Amino acid sequence: MTNILPSSLSEHDLLLETKRVAGVERGATAALLALLAEVDSRESYVRLGFSSLFAYCTSVLRLSEPASYSRITAARKVRRFPEVLSLIGEGALSLTTVGLLAPHLTEEAGHSLLEAARFKSKRDVERLVAALHPQPDIASSVRALPVRREVSSVRPAYRPAADEQRSMVLPGDPVTGADESSGMPVTELPAAVNSSVAARQPTVIAPLSPRRYLIRMTVGQETHEKLQRARDLLRHVIPDGDPATIVDRALTVLLQQTERAKIGVVARPRPVPSASGDRARGAQRHVPANIRRTVWVRDAGRCAFVGSEGRCAETGRLEFHHVVPFALGGLPTAANLQLRCRAHNAFEASEIFGDWKGHAGAKRVAGTPAPAGRS
Repeated sequence: MTNILPSSLSEHDLLLETKRVAGVERGATAALLALLAEVDSRESYVRLGFSSLFAYCTSVLRLSEPASYSRITAARKVRRFPEVLSLIGEGALSLTTVGLLAPHLTEEAGHSLLEAARFKSKRDVERLVAALHPQPDIASSVRALPVRREVSSVRPAYRPAADEQRSMVLPGDPVTGADESSGMPVTELPAAVNSSVAARQPTVIAPLSPRRYLIRMTVGQETHEKLQRARDLLRHVIPDGDPATIVDRALTVLLQQTERAKIGVVARPRPVPSASGDRARGAQRHVPANIRRTVWVRDAGRCAFVGSEGRCAETGRLEFHHVVPFALGGLPTAANLQLRCRAHNAFEASEIFGDWKGHAGAKRVAGTPAPAGRS
């Protein structure tokens, strides 16, 4: 299906072609790694005028610095563990997970570690590595962010020196500095740029050892004041004012309140009424708390939509979905309700009432006009 516009494909062919091309990309990546491993072994880049494989990748192959780094890291492991090529080719490992495993692939445990990481997500591989080499807990601390100094212009992209390129260690230089926690360069930007970049920094959640996690985030002045107030009020039970303990207590209360409001979790739940009792009360859109509890437990707090590739794994943005839509007479009973993520709830409603990405409703009851409401 090469040279065919994606917009001209049917949905079935579009998904097949997307899956095929993703497989081609994995195969091409594995082939590139094999070639890079041989180029690195022969140091073929030297005769071309490059002092390192990194410089060759960025200058000749036109790969970005992060792309070069990840591929060189994987290629150097291919020389010791050839099975990495087949694992990447079949999608059992990615460049990201190979990079996480790379420092721990020894002759003694490398093969078993690669096998254990098959088809694991990045988070799962992080936990696997953390279990192999547990890190000590990081002491709790609260500190103000440093004020970035202003500079006249944005610095050019950082390019490591020749000796750094050869060893593939990419620390920050004296101009840009380096983040002590990650070892990655932190480029100084103008104050206006820095403020916008800082606002977009994601929260970091990383495993340190089994069942122990590092959480790093930035909070505002009001949140900081709330934390300080909580530390003062809880000194009699948390003498050291440990923020980790306070956050754990706060999350416990938050979960209790949220689960009560969203799922109907209470200390003394009422029994679930019979289906006949539901019908006797007449049609109502409100889902009683006892019904919400039953559905949530039955569906294990996870979207219950089952597609051709299996059940949806989403556990966030969950909604209560009427199997038979309320607009078509469906009642809010446990038998007629299932958990759906927002995307699948909207998808199934539109499958019945139409307008899903411009398609007419495929499951609309014959002779029934499409109402304006959704399930």
